Amino acid sequence: MPVILITGGARSGKSTRAEVRVREFAGKPVYMATAEALDQEMRERIARHRARRGNDWVEREVPLELVTALDDTDGAGARLVDCLTLWLSNLLHAERNWRTEADGLAAALVRQHSPVVLVTNEVGMGIVPDNALAREFRDAAGLLNQIIARVADEVEFVVAGLPLRMK
Repeated sequence: MPVILITGGARSGKSTRAEVRVREFAGKPVYMATAEALDQEMRERIARHRARRGNDWVEREVPLELVTALDDTDGAGARLVDCLTLWLSNLLHAERNWRTEADGLAAALVRQHSPVVLVTNEVGMGIVPDNALAREFRDAAGLLNQIIARVADEVEFVVAGLPLRMK
């Protein structure tokens, strides 16, 4: 089954495109949310995403244990991971080794039997951040995207709601 990586900038239409791709597959779709509702703005964002998707999705909240969640849901329908960038942020905040986790995710994706669509942000196309932490995050996000793109069967770049197939 395919692994599909969808990347792009903020508000580019990545999540909507990913939802379309997941619905191409049979079965009840599984939404794997890496975001945590830690403030009002994020709670509102999550509510908008849920309203757009509707009630026909199984939802899993996986701020850290993404590999375990993928393995646990394999065979249950196509999975949508939204998003890798927030997962990375969660890993860094928890002081976990993101490279080890990324390699583990790549290995898990290869062994999946059900489709997986992953959303990520392309954060390295703007100005160089002015502080070390932001540069570290930008660099880690770019490297994480490369690791996952290597194992993905398809990679799409979304701009202004329009997908461009890269792989």
